[in-house]
Parts: sequence; structure tokens; C-alpha cells
Amino acid sequence: MVLLEIVVQKFGGTSLSTKERRQMVVDKILDAKQRGKAVVAVVSAIGRKGEPYATDTLRGLVLSDYPSCSLRTMDFLMSCGEMISASVLAALLEEMGKKVIVMNGAQAGILTDDEFSNSEIIAIDENKILSHLQEGSIVIVCGFQGVNQKGDITTLGRGGSDTTATALGVALNAECVEIYTDVDGIMTADPNVVPSAKIIKEINYEEVFQMADKGAKVIHPRAVEIAQKENLVVKIKNTMSEHPGTAIHHFRKNGESPYSTRKKERLLTAITHKDNIAQVSVFLENDFDLESTLLTTLAKNNISIDMINFFVTKKIFTIDATQIPLLKKILAQLDLPYEIIEKCSKVTIIGSRITGIPGVMATIVTALSREGIKILQSSDSHSTISCLVREEEAKKAVNILHDAFHLDR
Repeated sequence: MVLLEIVVQKFGGTSLSTKERRQMVVDKILDAKQRGKAVVAVVSAIGRKGEPYATDTLRGLVLSDYPSCSLRTMDFLMSCGEMISASVLAALLEEMGKKVIVMNGAQAGILTDDEFSNSEIIAIDENKILSHLQEGSIVIVCGFQGVNQKGDITTLGRGGSDTTATALGVALNAECVEIYTDVDGIMTADPNVVPSAKIIKEINYEEVFQMADKGAKVIHPRAVEIAQKENLVVKIKNTMSEHPGTAIHHFRKNGESPYSTRKKERLLTAITHKDNIAQVSVFLENDFDLESTLLTTLAKNNISIDMINFFVTKKIFTIDATQIPLLKKILAQLDLPYEIIEKCSKVTIIGSRITGIPGVMATIVTALSREGIKILQSSDSHSTISCLVREEEAKKAVNILHDAFHLDR
């Protein structure tokens, strides 16, 4: 058996949306082959909502007329998008005379639990893919899907193709996973919000997990968790350019990467923001039973609360604005007075080196207050500080903090 140097390459829907872009995808695959790598290409459904084979378009085929459709049936339908894109890409490679095999989630040995529409991978039989790689084939795997122990097709939820790629990278002991998209890498802020945002050459798992969790559309948090467990290097790259992209990996204990290219003086890595948030104040004084009932009821109704600050006379937290109607119903049933501030945004600074560094919050408060932006609430962890602001001021706040912490340098 030949010892293989395996690279997993994941291509998103925008990378597969046109003939020209699919040719660029092929160029990335063949370049890796020419460098002596065994290639596993994981693909998403072609295009985005509104385009014929995008996942959301497929959902609309059924849900617009049949909203009671079962999750099992929906998973069966939604798995088709990746099968279409995998087949189209395979046909292009075959037309060029390349040896290629296309596999859906079940054929690739991806075993999941029974949670339709949001399943988790519980095991992978890597031998199914390895046998084809040993034969010299390029293996194209449908992302976003697997099969449960009953043989039912399941899907992995939003960002599922990222999860497929990193899970396969771990199972196959790959050198790295390359996630291709339409940007040159992870940036210090959303470039549509901050024109001076810069590409981050490298970032650690915790930082990128926080970015994804706090609103940045870079890589799905579940995919980051999988890679982190096995210290699998993940690279975010652009299908349409030769930019080296962003490498995601562990940093050494002194905060430096194994390659020592990061500027030591930079405290922060990035700034993100998440809109469509509501701040809730519930006026509840010294009634621990009712407080427990409130939290239990919220949990039973799948209302996730964030930025939690509990005081003697009131409890303050944030929720996704889509959950406001249900929350109001619950508070009315419990006969609790409340106040809701809608149209808020959570602005978060991220940096694994901010722990224990004095003056970070002072810099935030000074920079925002100087421009008249009020902080409604704040929370922090060892690598993040989040501030709640009015939604109409969020973009301005992100730019101010990006400048205040010199992330454009």
C-alpha cells in the first residue's frame, strides 16, 4: 500500500456556480495532484438561494406548498443539491481524461446520528475513500450529508460541507483541509463594513471559533471544533486567486504560531458584529423559584439567551429578535414585567492575547463614547469582549474599534 499525502479541498456553492468557476476549481484540484497529493474534493450545492440547485431553492420546492413535510423527507430532498454539483464537477474532470470517482455521504462511509436536518457525524469508514485514492482517483464527496444506522439520508445543518471536510480530514489523516470560497482569507473585519480590513495570515482555533460564533461568515464552528481536537491545519483560500489565504492552527504557549509571522504587538485579531438582536430586561426581585421557572421555560422553548447580567431587581439578557413573539407570550404567562429594546447589534473584539491585559475595555469605552455611541450592555470571555449597541450604529462602531486597535496595520 502506497503512503499517501492527502489534501481535502472543500468548494462552496459560489465556486461551482458557473463553467468558468468550475474550471478554476478543477485547476486547484489538478495543481494539488501535480504536487503529488491525493485529493478529496468536498462540494456544496451549486449557487445560492434563487439559483436552481441551491439548498434553499430545493427547500422552497416543497415547503412553499407543503409546510408539514417531515424532516426525513426534507433531508432526502436537500441531499440532491450536493449530488448534482459533485456529478457536474466529476463530468468535467472525466471530459479532461482524469480518473475520478464521485461518492455521496453514504458511499463515503459517513455515519451520522438520527437528528434529521441537523445530524452529527459519529463515525467515518475511511477505507471506502482510501481504496479509491490508492488507485489514483480524484475522489469527489458530497458535503453536508451522511447516513444513519437505519440507512436514512441525513443532513448536517448549516455549514455542513465545512463539517464534512474537516471530519474527512481527521479520518484520512490529511496534511490539511483547504476551504475554498470567494474571498482571499479571513479578514480583520467584514470588508463590506470596514474597507481597510486586512487578510489575517494565520489564526488559532479559539479565535476563529469565536469569529464564527459571533457573526463572521468564515467557517462553521462545528468544523473548527473537529479540526481543533486533532490539530488539523485548515486553510481558507480563494478559488478565484492564488492568494495563500489564512491558516488556522494551534499557537504555541507563548502566543506565537509555529511560523512566527504574527506581529507580537497586536492584541486583537478581528472584530465581528451580529445584527437582529434584542435586549430583554425582566423585573424580578429576590424570587429564586420564579427565576428558575423563567430560565427553565425559556430553555424548554428553545430560546437561547446571551450576554446575561443578573442583578437583584432585574435580569438582563439578549435573544435573537425572531424569538421576541414567543418570549412575550412566556413572560405574559408568568405575569412578569419586562422591557425590550429591539434592533440591537452585538459588536465583538476577538484576540487570544487580551486575557489579563489592562486597558482594553477602557479603549473600547473611550473610542465609542467619543463618537456618541452608547454601550447598552457588555460581556467578556478570556478571548472576547462584546458590546451591545443600537443596530444603526453597529457599522460605525466596528470601524471605530478597528481603527482604535490599529487592525489596519
